[in-house]
Amino acid sequence: MTRPIHPDFARLLQRKEAPLIALFTDLRAFVLELAPESNELLYHTHALTAVFSVTDKLSDAFCMLPIYTNHVNLGFNKGTSLKDPHGLLAGTGTLIRHVPVQTPKDYRNARVRALVTGALRHAVDDLESPSKVSARTISKIKK
Repeated sequence: MTRPIHPDFARLLQRKEAPLIALFTDLRAFVLELAPESNELLYHTHALTAVFSVTDKLSDAFCMLPIYTNHVNLGFNKGTSLKDPHGLLAGTGTLIRHVPVQTPKDYRNARVRALVTGALRHAVDDLESPSKVSARTISKIKK
């Protein structure tokens, strides 16, 4: 069982099409299966986004799930520093990379599991001090 979706996020998520909601919900469950102690930081800026962090800070995040109008990505905050032997990561930014997601097959596999666990390890290794909070959902969405 995964943690419930925060009401602030759910209110905005319900505006999306049902297939996109289902895809996001399963992708979120996948990340939480791999990192159940991570904190989930919720934002609504240019995209509705769930960010997974090893602390309660955005700077300590290891992956994110931005939901756009018609698609969702599995993003990696420090994607350029991840080992990607299968060339799964897309993007041209200086730091962030993502795995394009259209179906669960795009992420429910050993290759993407390795990317997520590698990003998590990288985030933990970069920590200066342990987190005081874990396994929490923290809404940064303005009501």
